[in-house]
Amino acid sequence: MPEIDRLGGDSDWIHLEFMERERTPEEIVEVGIQLHLAGLSLSNTKQHLERLGVQRSRTAIHNWVKKADLQPTGTRSSNYVALDETVIQLGTERYWLYAAVDPKTNEFLHVRLFPTTNSGLTLVFLRELREKHDIDDAVFLIDDADHLQAALSRLGLRFHIRRHGNWNSVERIFHEVKRRTSSFSNTFSHVEPATAESWLEAFAVWWNRCQS
Repeated sequence: MPEIDRLGGDSDWIHLEFMERERTPEEIVEVGIQLHLAGLSLSNTKQHLERLGVQRSRTAIHNWVKKADLQPTGTRSSNYVALDETVIQLGTERYWLYAAVDPKTNEFLHVRLFPTTNSGLTLVFLRELREKHDIDDAVFLIDDADHLQAALSRLGLRFHIRRHGNWNSVERIFHEVKRRTSSFSNTFSHVEPATAESWLEAFAVWWNRCQS
């Protein structure tokens, strides 16, 4: 099963402080979280755990990911930052996933989910990114969206409008994100935006581990 082959070796990136109230062994919770983030749906993750002799519901597995509260961490300094946004469907509603990616490493620097896209929300995203990482001297690679240019200009950040070269890295990542969220209909059809955002942050952590 290719998804299992993609599991990152150690699991020290999974924080299990919530396990004090969890009846499932830690190693099983870690496997369940990794399998789901690596590409298995909740149903398929449930079936795999059953083959290991553990009966847990899809809701329980979903809650493991949520309670682990995984978020991209660590301060970095990048010469280039690819910045883009893509639509995520939550039931009948559309939300916008903002992401900043280091095109050299293909790692997420920051992700957020917003109900729309405009220069004001882009400013919020960029200020949060600036709090996490040293990006004041970076060149942002963006498409020609006016609101991205306006927000970057307001903060005095440099940018280049790119559609090729380093830009391809963020496109590949967004393609994978859209593939995963569209295939996880049982995860994203009936969830609150905050829940979807926490899953996307966890996915970003898993993705970064796979790039290292």
